[in-house]
Amino acid sequence: MNSHPLGKVYLVGAGPGAVDLITVRGAKLLAQADIVFYDALVDPEMLTLCPQAVLVEVGKRCGKLSSAQQFINKRLVDAAQKHRVIVRLKGGDPMLFGRADEEIQTLKQEGIEVEVVPGITAALAGAASIQQSLTLRGVSRSVAFVTLSQGTENVPDHLPTGPISNPAADTLVYYMGRKDAAHIAQHLIEQSPNQKSDTPVHILEAVSTARERLWTSTLQDLASGKADQWFDSNSPALIMIGEALRKHSSSSEHSESSRSEIDNRLQDSIIITDCARRA
Repeated sequence: MNSHPLGKVYLVGAGPGAVDLITVRGAKLLAQADIVFYDALVDPEMLTLCPQAVLVEVGKRCGKLSSAQQFINKRLVDAAQKHRVIVRLKGGDPMLFGRADEEIQTLKQEGIEVEVVPGITAALAGAASIQQSLTLRGVSRSVAFVTLSQGTENVPDHLPTGPISNPAADTLVYYMGRKDAAHIAQHLIEQSPNQKSDTPVHILEAVSTARERLWTSTLQDLASGKADQWFDSNSPALIMIGEALRKHSSSSEHSESSRSEIDNRLQDSIIITDCARRA
């Protein structure tokens, strides 16, 4: 029997990408960590916040070779028997599309203390970046965060494994929807009570980082495949759909809302006063 006291595991949200968007608590825990298990989408620069720690990549990327969830769970349990402070660093927020529940339950079953440190999820960072709210008085009273991606690991037999139908929220934000973008748009045009062919669409890649890109158009253009060649397969993409996202700052902008607009230098348009973005 191991007489070494069990360590504590912290599930920390790394935020949407920019190193300085991690929470203060998350950064402090990285500085104290003995070992850090990090996702593939975590910016390598963020790992400079934990130079003292053993670094272990356990990334899960769609369509690419990645660590099985059960193997990640076991590595966390093993680490807690050897180290005092263990950080599981997850992109965005641990509790949104992050498989946190599986890790939490495994750790609790082994009597290992676990704490969750929230992070800024990409949808909120995306809204901040384009400076448009996901909700809007009189227009959008509901928001849904959606993914059509669904793994087959540890899914109970009684639960369906096929894609879910599009929800009937006023504003929709799709995570991991690149390969299904045109299908999502067509389905919404045909069946959604809240979205129409001219509903605004914003696609953001690598949100909050220097690599951030923006594609702006309508649901019809997305359904027609006009964004297919724009996507960068190496960057995480976020698809934001809803009338609340329509730009109303000028009549000319409104009249051109059906035309695709591409901004590959979105970060350059944001004015940051007094300080530079840095870790």
